[in-house]
Amino acid sequence: MAVKAIPHAKIKKPRTMWGDVVLRFSQNLPAMMGLIVVIGLYAVALLAPILVTTNYTAIDLDNVRSAPSLVHYLGTDELGRDVYSRVVWAARSAAFVSIFVPALSLSLGLFFGIIAGYVGGWVDTIVMRLGDILFAFPGLLFVFFIAATIKPAILLWVKGIGLTEFAKQGFVDYIVVFTALSLVGWPGLARLVRGQFLTLRNREFVLAAEAIGVSQWRIALKHILPNAMTPVIVVVSGGIGGTIAAETSLSFLGIGLQPPNPSWGQMISDYYIYWRNTELWPLLFIPSIILVVIILAFTFVGDGLHEALNPYLD
Repeated sequence: MAVKAIPHAKIKKPRTMWGDVVLRFSQNLPAMMGLIVVIGLYAVALLAPILVTTNYTAIDLDNVRSAPSLVHYLGTDELGRDVYSRVVWAARSAAFVSIFVPALSLSLGLFFGIIAGYVGGWVDTIVMRLGDILFAFPGLLFVFFIAATIKPAILLWVKGIGLTEFAKQGFVDYIVVFTALSLVGWPGLARLVRGQFLTLRNREFVLAAEAIGVSQWRIALKHILPNAMTPVIVVVSGGIGGTIAAETSLSFLGIGLQPPNPSWGQMISDYYIYWRNTELWPLLFIPSIILVVIILAFTFVGDGLHEALNPYLD
């Protein structure tokens, strides 16, 4: 009996692991909504020079503390600055923080987590005790302490090497915020990476690589690290919202980004006096609502990645 051949076009190729992850993530409605908001944040940050109606530092003395209008979409503040333009440019500040702080924290966390989990011994002890010291302090309070302590030193150093204009333009504020948040964020990632390495370093594929003479660092970076990255990706993506919230808190208290650098936290601090004003209340509530939506969006994306990367987890 002849066997009927199956047409080549009807044979479906099996999906890859990442294809399955994308499919499961796309079926998570809150995660997809959060992803849309996150993409919108980065789109606004990238297109900020095009989207604004005026310079966010420009002062319009004829329209001080004005309500939203066709000229100033969200009104103006006590100095006559356009609130809409400041909200848009503050999205760029939030985008910078959401990229550079996790990148720095992840770099430090991977470095210390790898050497602690794979080398072990006294190296592991030193790294973990250093992490314990940082964990002993309340996270946000420690961020405030670091930011308030290192900012004067960085300002003096920058001016001492002749970069006075660099300091005047507010770039030092970004350096302080990035440094403070990264120093507080890396111990948790290092502990997570260390735990993954301790779990994986005695697995069969690692022992097989050692048996054929693969170097120790190649095993760590090429064999163990890729298998340890799933929980790290989930933690980093889910923690970006907290990073933005921490930057907002710093700016709200006057330690983080300072004028002329726009920040939602700084705006909330400046505009909270209008919360009972019948005309100017949008100055406070609009940046506050945007901040809440952005933080929730990153949280939903992190939860969606967690479910997509761990499909058998209840």
